Amino acid sequence: MLQAPVSQIYRDATRVALVGVLANTALGMAKLVAGTLGHSIALLSDSVNSLGDAAASCVALISLWYSQKPADSTHPYGHMRAEAVGALTISTLIVVSALLIGWEAMQHLGQDHLVPPAWTLWVAGANVVIKELLYQFTARAGRKTGSRTIVANAWDHRSDALCSLGAMVGLLGVRYGGPQMLWFDEAAALFIVAIIILGGIKLYADSASDLMDRQAGESFTRQIRNAALEVPGVQDVEKLWMRKAGLEYLIDIHIEVDPCMEVRLGHEIGHAVQDVLQQRFPRVRAVLVHLEPHS
Repeated sequence: MLQAPVSQIYRDATRVALVGVLANTALGMAKLVAGTLGHSIALLSDSVNSLGDAAASCVALISLWYSQKPADSTHPYGHMRAEAVGALTISTLIVVSALLIGWEAMQHLGQDHLVPPAWTLWVAGANVVIKELLYQFTARAGRKTGSRTIVANAWDHRSDALCSLGAMVGLLGVRYGGPQMLWFDEAAALFIVAIIILGGIKLYADSASDLMDRQAGESFTRQIRNAALEVPGVQDVEKLWMRKAGLEYLIDIHIEVDPCMEVRLGHEIGHAVQDVLQQRFPRVRAVLVHLEPHS
């Protein structure tokens, strides 16, 4: 796990979210105009996807800002979970909007409509290229910081590229398949809706898991355990619970020490474990150390 300073992680995540807001808004508006003028349900569906992603990036920006507020008397652990709360909200909105678009596409299924002009293909194709470039940019930031939020944002761009590819296939089918292939545009829209819903459900599940204090990944947990065992006086780690809060972690660790040592020495060892974990792993926000007698 990369150990960039947590302040740098927040800055990188904020920058990526801001790029997402600007790029998705521009792409969404372009596809909205192109879909309206070009009579393409698939492009209109894809525009809703991009505008929904822009809204999600706005929520991410607000959540990242709020997550960095210091702890207070009513929130002694800080406000880091605001990010997961924002993600839950926007994932619900994404799924609802996708269902509405799907209903609209089904209403037009089988109906005659104008064949989208050739330039709509260029709009869809350009979106595929731009979204893939955004994926590469965001994925590099995710690998650099080790932030799962940034990595998830990267895969969101990749899923959008697939959505636009679906819209492009639908437009090709309608334009060059003849009147009998007009249904292909609505079919592509429904395919895009399915991808959006699956992405929204995954985002909701991941965010809910963080709020339910899911244990951290095995690799990071092993690093924390090994670091604690390096502290002089720690003979074993009996229990290690790690929960994700926003971009940071809260740790409860039970260490085993000599049962005959003085309370003062055990207290010093506990503080040493806390200091080592927070210094070596900047994303660790708080550590609660409990002493157990070694046997």
